[in-house]
Amino acid sequence: MQIYEIPRNYKGESRILYIFSMKGLMYTAIGVGIGLIFYFLFNLVGLTVVGIIITAIFGLIGFCIGTFKIPDSKKFKITEKTGGENIDDVIKRAIKFKQKKNRIYVYMKEGTKDE
Repeated sequence: MQIYEIPRNYKGESRILYIFSMKGLMYTAIGVGIGLIFYFLFNLVGLTVVGIIITAIFGLIGFCIGTFKIPDSKKFKITEKTGGENIDDVIKRAIKFKQKKNRIYVYMKEGTKDE
């Protein structure tokens, strides 16, 4: 009798605590780090609970940016063009576009006509 190994889907094997991928954990940590700045500021004023809530909100925003994808929908212009891509990739591309002062370079091959 021979043994047949069933192929496994290894996608998601690098998850920590089942919901955090490495990228999602990194963005969550960055979000919590930004939230901790607000926590310390509100803690000085005596609003500790508000600081904790803001830290949790920034952590959740970081988790969403690192984990979720933009839905593929034709209702909005941005979801039509970027549907199915990771949110952080779209944000990175937008930042690079702004750094180039909103310029798009189009290269044309020789011998093509402009219309």
